[in-house]
Amino acid sequence: MTRNEGSFDRILRIIVGLALIGLVFYMPQTFNPWGWVGVIPLATGLIGWCPLYAILGIKTCSISS
Repeated sequence: MTRNEGSFDRILRIIVGLALIGLVFYMPQTFNPWGWVGVIPLATGLIGWCPLYAILGIKTCSISS
């Protein structure tokens, strides 16, 4: 897998993922399903590769790796 996410994109995904997962603990009755949704941007941000970007041919990473 080649990296297809840039630094800003990765940081933003990690922050959004952690925020969605954190909302589960803050308001468990309201945001319970959003915690599972938050795992997706967190995982793709940590890995640096997004399968949807690969399908659509999008690449925000400036360095070819």
